[in-house]
Amino acid sequence: MKKLKFVWNAPVTLGFVMLCIIALVLGYLTGGWTTEHLFMTYRSSLLSLLTYVRFFTHVIGHSGWAHLIGNASYLLLLGPGLEEKYGSERILWVIVLTAFVTSLINFIFFPHVALCGASGVVFAFILLTSFTGFRKGEIPITFILVAVIYLGQQVLDGLFVQDNISNLSHIIGGIVGSILGWQFNRRG
Repeated sequence: MKKLKFVWNAPVTLGFVMLCIIALVLGYLTGGWTTEHLFMTYRSSLLSLLTYVRFFTHVIGHSGWAHLIGNASYLLLLGPGLEEKYGSERILWVIVLTAFVTSLINFIFFPHVALCGASGVVFAFILLTSFTGFRKGEIPITFILVAVIYLGQQVLDGLFVQDNISNLSHIIGGIVGSILGWQFNRRG
């Protein structure tokens, strides 16, 4: 009988989720101080080094276990397949670019809104996943349906639902995932 062994099959996805768990635990241990100062992005002085750090680290922070579990579930479902298809380096690039773009847009256009959480990355993964069957010269129907369903819902929620969810982050993440999915598959 062959021995079974554990395999670290998606290093970027697993590492990212582990960082999110560590950040949440640190947030609880510090009474929210680390979440607010390290893992949440908001309009702050451009002279502060932490402003630039938070442009990238806000996707690691979460407001609580329910928030983290919701995002981690999608990340762990979608990430391994994406890493297998596109490689860990490209998936890291998706996370970093999504973090930066969502933070920059929030910083410029929404000075009184703070963001934390990986939902933008989740939406980037969702839209990127719809490109897995892509062939040159074709637009997958799955991409169109996913874009209409997921992004359309975010637009409607953003217009008509008052909650603490950043629909703009979801939309931006989806756009980043779509653009990168198109680029990754166009180049092979």
